[in-house]
Amino acid sequence: MTRAGQRGGGRNGARSAPKAGGAGPRGGGRNERRAEGRPAEARERRARVPAGPQGRGGRPDRAGKPERSAARAEPVAAGVRKVTVGAGEDGQRIDNFLLKRLPGVPKSHVYRLLRSGQVRVGGGRAKPERKLVQGEEVRIPPVRVAERGAPVRAPDAVLNKLREAIVYEDPHYLAICKPAGLASHGGTGVAYGVIEAARGWGKYEFLELAHRLDRDTSGVLLLAKSRPALLRAQRAFRDGLSDKRYFALLVGRLQGGAREVDAALVKSRLEGGERFVEIDDEEGKPSRSRFVPQAHYRDATLCEVEIYSGRTHQIRVHALALGHPVAGDRKYGLRDEQKTLRDKGLRRMFLHSHFLQLPADGDFPKLTLSAPMTEELRDFLGKLGPGR
Repeated sequence: MTRAGQRGGGRNGARSAPKAGGAGPRGGGRNERRAEGRPAEARERRARVPAGPQGRGGRPDRAGKPERSAARAEPVAAGVRKVTVGAGEDGQRIDNFLLKRLPGVPKSHVYRLLRSGQVRVGGGRAKPERKLVQGEEVRIPPVRVAERGAPVRAPDAVLNKLREAIVYEDPHYLAICKPAGLASHGGTGVAYGVIEAARGWGKYEFLELAHRLDRDTSGVLLLAKSRPALLRAQRAFRDGLSDKRYFALLVGRLQGGAREVDAALVKSRLEGGERFVEIDDEEGKPSRSRFVPQAHYRDATLCEVEIYSGRTHQIRVHALALGHPVAGDRKYGLRDEQKTLRDKGLRRMFLHSHFLQLPADGDFPKLTLSAPMTEELRDFLGKLGPGR
């Protein structure tokens, strides 16, 4: 029994388990193993993705996608700057402080500036992990940065929808039940996400994402309203002290009881630059998920999934390792296996973050958040017949 199987099994089996449809024996090079581990149809589908303004696979653009590409900002030269650390930056690492203030500058160059001693804090050199203190002066050397364009404001309809999706707020945190289809943050090809929209309310002096959810995942998303609150949440996530649980509908019938997957994950890129995550013993980061069946339906199994780490696409890749991809997952799921569920009206990935808990930490009490399954997901379950 493998770790991709029932809890208590052996280790090596899970990590050599087929990602989809079976992989050959070990012994080839790293790239060969990765190619074997990718779903064949996923590889074929990527070869057919057209270029143009549509989303992946020819799908219409979703919330946050700009209608046209913006003109590239020309880099501008900046002279020596001396910046005083503000209250919202107290406790922030100097590398993150610089990355935020030097838009468009490659991360490698920012670290080169730190290593060479050109960046000074209080007149002295600073290592990347050095944490800043309010009132300190940071000397930033001349460097060419991208000119900042006007910030993108999300449409009023999105701002209002997110206001209605608030599930919790206190002096330290804001929690939103993120809709599927809206990114956690903007980026390349994505004009805005939840964080940009929430800042658009003009209500908070400080607001940062404490973690992230995939664009197609709905549910609890936590935002911090102060630097100390952000650091507290990041500590809990980093040290494995948080309790994160999701509802996931898996394709097919998951046999037996709870199943645990302990398989390291690594990010890769396919032709065209699309990000892809896969299992890799040698270079992956430790990742563990526990799938607990809640109900069996015709052609699908509803599971509660507890994750003990927070890797990109973790649940989706671990579900695939079990041989039961997440329903509606167009990246890792095979089309033929999902056809029955699509025919019944599933139009999104069935993955919902329903519970998040952070332990007490210093002056911060225990934080418990929940977001019930969305109406569209409940309605879809009602369309599925009982499992046999």
